Amino acid sequence: MDKIELIGLSKDELQKALTDIGEKPFRAKQLWQWLYYFGETDFEKMSNLSKVLREKLKENFTITRPKIVTEQLSSDKTRKWLLEFADGQRVEMVYIPESDRGAVCISTQVGCAVGCKFCHTGSQKLTRNLTAGEIVSQFMVARDTYGEWPSPTNETRYLSNIVVMGMGEPLHNMENVIKALNILTDGDGIAISRRRITMSTSGIAPRIVEALQKTGVRLAISLHAPNNELRSQIMPINNRYPLEEVLKACQEYQEEDGSRYITFEYLLLDKVNDSLDCAHQLITLMKKYGLRASFNLIPFNPWPGCAFKPSGNAQVKAFARELENAGFAAPVRVARGQDILAACGQLKSKKDSEDKK
Repeated sequence: MDKIELIGLSKDELQKALTDIGEKPFRAKQLWQWLYYFGETDFEKMSNLSKVLREKLKENFTITRPKIVTEQLSSDKTRKWLLEFADGQRVEMVYIPESDRGAVCISTQVGCAVGCKFCHTGSQKLTRNLTAGEIVSQFMVARDTYGEWPSPTNETRYLSNIVVMGMGEPLHNMENVIKALNILTDGDGIAISRRRITMSTSGIAPRIVEALQKTGVRLAISLHAPNNELRSQIMPINNRYPLEEVLKACQEYQEEDGSRYITFEYLLLDKVNDSLDCAHQLITLMKKYGLRASFNLIPFNPWPGCAFKPSGNAQVKAFARELENAGFAAPVRVARGQDILAACGQLKSKKDSEDKK
């Protein structure tokens, strides 16, 4: 009989797995804390469990982490991992530190089916969805690296935030993403606040509200253009879910909870979407839909084979100033980790090509 992987089981599934081997349901809470509060991977070290139970756990279950294929630390302290799962498939994860804390950027798919023209991952066709356990275990690897077990309080965390905007489109893998986020936010374990998790989508309009109702996390929309014609050129998904549908879903999301802002991510591409006219169109869009929003302006990180170029600093500042003058926060994301192939998907492509040689 194949052993059952524990990472990724919900509390109910963990309880059933234990009752199936003749254990009392309350053991599930103890085991959950060992897995997700203490980060323990060795059954022998679960000291409040009897020796007989520890033996049964070893016979029936496994606790695995993805294998670290490559780990790189940038001069600016950004850290990037290339992780490999049991079937040999690989994804990337990045930690982006601020002065006293920072965000772990996790992936939800191997490759991506959305195919945004500017995105390196989009050039690596979708291979498969990640399981809930594979999504959760990425963050656990980061915790291992930074020694953040047992779970720290919100005030003392270094790995304080999670952004679900690595490789893949989260809403194309909604069931596993929802399950994973509910494990990551559970108060008996890893206990990341839902308000400290942001899920980014390219705009799978019919699934936006449901996903956020079931997780309570924050929403970021990869917008990148102020009209359908331009957005469809650089984001083919817009042909299926045009701006009007995406922004109506955003309206509905904000109606659910009046305190929530939406972050619109906007990658600035030289002479493509960075004109002041584009900024004015964005402002008009926001006012039309009455959205409480801020913009995250992103300098483009070039990658081999991509036709786009980054906008110049003066143009980026002018674009930001237009949005700010209209009352929108529009910080420019500082480019991070450029000395370690930090654009999403670059490290995987490099390593895959090396392995083929």
